[in-house]
Amino acid sequence: MAIKFNRKPGLVIYLTAGDPDLATSRDVALAAIDAGADVLELGVPFSDPIADGPVIQRASERALAQGTRLQDVLALAAEIRAMRPSAGLVIFSYFNPVLRLGLERFCAEAAHCGVDAVLITDLIVEESEEYLTQLHHNGLMPIFLAAPTSTDHRLKMIANVSQGFIYAISRVGITGAQQNLASDARRLVERIRRFTTLPIAVGFGISTADHVAAVSEFADAAVIGTAIVSLIEKAEPGTAPARITAFLQGLRQVAVQS
Repeated sequence: MAIKFNRKPGLVIYLTAGDPDLATSRDVALAAIDAGADVLELGVPFSDPIADGPVIQRASERALAQGTRLQDVLALAAEIRAMRPSAGLVIFSYFNPVLRLGLERFCAEAAHCGVDAVLITDLIVEESEEYLTQLHHNGLMPIFLAAPTSTDHRLKMIANVSQGFIYAISRVGITGAQQNLASDARRLVERIRRFTTLPIAVGFGISTADHVAAVSEFADAAVIGTAIVSLIEKAEPGTAPARITAFLQGLRQVAVQS
């Protein structure tokens, strides 16, 4: 198990597990990996996803309506790990579902299921000591979000405890596709590089091939979430994996040409 980006830019793909159902999530995940995704972020559906825009909020609602819980997401991770052993797997969650299951139990089960890393979107690095202890004990890599508003002191703290990669938020606000990639992203990546040699992935608002090509000029990977979740939402039953394949192949083709 490892997180690595074999090409530039690497692709980190987010999907809300259980939307529209767990079987579709598995098939979409496999299709994404086969189409060039280096890392999958398996989103744990949550009833109050305050950092997410309406597309991912709706996906969480649909997944919760199907009864999807954190343990289902871990089981999905185990399936994907068995079928695609070399893919990077990240559990992406709010802290509440993890606390509900129990931090120690969550970390042990995540490791058992073949998860590489964990990203808790609403956990700040200053309050992460116990969390980091449990992750390290189970061989899991912590990934933190770094924002344009983060001070240099906080960026250094994040760099010191992060493993796998650092997730740079391209702009302040909620997730969602945007027409233009925020200029703050390049500057943020430059600031982070002063403190780490880890790969830096840029996310929030990346939805087009042009965005991916732009990110490749200054970062190591692009994170694509809302665009993926939107494609799944609009897909006819059974067609989501093929739509994701075509979308990602298009991104890769433009990135290579760039």
